[in-house]
Amino acid sequence: MHRLDPSPAPPGRTHRVRSTVIATFVSLVTIGGLTLGITTSASGAGPRRSDVALARQATRGFQTVVAVGKAGYKKFTDVNGVTCIDGPAGRGNMGVHYVNGDLVGDGVIDVNHPEAVLYEHTSSGPKLTAVEYIVPVAAWAGAQPPELFGRTFMRINAPNRFGLPDFYALHAWIWKANPRGTFLPWNPDVHCSHAQP
Repeated sequence: MHRLDPSPAPPGRTHRVRSTVIATFVSLVTIGGLTLGITTSASGAGPRRSDVALARQATRGFQTVVAVGKAGYKKFTDVNGVTCIDGPAGRGNMGVHYVNGDLVGDGVIDVNHPEAVLYEHTSSGPKLTAVEYIVPVAAWAGAQPPELFGRTFMRINAPNRFGLPDFYALHAWIWKANPRGTFLPWNPDVHCSHAQP
């Protein structure tokens, strides 16, 4: 399954979940300018290669931050104003996240529409590295955490460095290899040392 939406839509409505909690979550992301990310490791079986190929195809046009911006994604920072999300010493970094608030708040996981797209700022400019799938716990109607690529999403509880309510997320390093693992959040080969646009 490439699109995960555990709740059937009522007649005449789409699958998008709209609630006060979600609206508040999206407002926090939009107004607070927060970056979304994960601080723990993924679990589950090996990746489903067809889903990885779909994710790459869907984000092939996001090689530049201009292109991802035109698709409705915006650059976010954490509660400390950090845009390039650096990790614990020796574990690597995530880089810069561009997040689509509408996708975050819809309660749906769709391999073709990641909620966040990640970049590393290099001396020659931003380079596309990964995608991240995100859903607020309150918006997820499934009895279990979502799964994608044969991996179970991680739950990040509040309080967190992003100032967000509890949410599920999964990184996928589909544009830059992560020597620690394709679905782990921190990549030791991503650096935050170059100036950001």
